Amino acid sequence: MYFKAEHLQKTGAFKIRGATNKVKQAVKEGATFITAASSGNHGQAVAYIANRLGVPATIVVPIDAKISKQEAIEAYGGQIEKCGTTSAERLPRAMELAKEHHGEFIPPYDDPLIMAGQGTIGLEILDQLEDVDAVIVPIGGGGLISGILTAIKETKPTVKVIGVEPDTANDTLLSLQHNKIMSIPASTTIADGLRTTQPGNMTFPVVQKYLDDLVLVSDEEIRMAQKFVLERMKQLIEPSSAVTVAAAMENKLGINNKNVICVLSGGNVDVGELSLI
Repeated sequence: MYFKAEHLQKTGAFKIRGATNKVKQAVKEGATFITAASSGNHGQAVAYIANRLGVPATIVVPIDAKISKQEAIEAYGGQIEKCGTTSAERLPRAMELAKEHHGEFIPPYDDPLIMAGQGTIGLEILDQLEDVDAVIVPIGGGGLISGILTAIKETKPTVKVIGVEPDTANDTLLSLQHNKIMSIPASTTIADGLRTTQPGNMTFPVVQKYLDDLVLVSDEEIRMAQKFVLERMKQLIEPSSAVTVAAAMENKLGINNKNVICVLSGGNVDVGELSLI
């Protein structure tokens, strides 16, 4: 087993890839103000790259956003505005702010440039390892896995790509089973980065076209995997990353004697919550 260590990325997660791709294009086209709606990794990534490019950014977060995440966004140069408790409230406000200031709203996953940015992970995996049999990827809104799927399946289609969802946030699995986008109630899974209620309109067709398999893991299995990585590998990953390790540890992949790569999507953990594992 190999691990694609996105938890060691700048801003602590893979999100910096897509955010960089989208924000750079927006600035190139004349945007002088950037917004995003996020309670976590996406907001930090957008704040960071906007600051690097010298453009102000406002990140709309929920009113109950963790202090550690708010501090991280501010440390990367972003301004914070609080709005509601759901993405259905945050997203329109971020879009409204962008319109008011003649700026650009940066979506979290449902955008071609975001998807393409995340897909560089797939290209790097193929470049870094000569013999790859399968890549295991977390699924939230689908930006990460759709990018990786496109990069890998259009380059080396024999490589399997398997998605992993928490069993209480299984919107992509239900959508695949019904052959259309399905929505679910808000999830309380500990994998907070994967709590989407439905796949993206742009990401889902890519998943439909290319995905080899999708498996589910429980919160208890996620905790065990996160604890294992911390104790044995000395790496701190967030629960959303641990789903890929959990799928492997619980023998849910159906793969033996193969070179398997787990994507560790991020490592932004509130230290106060470590006791939960």
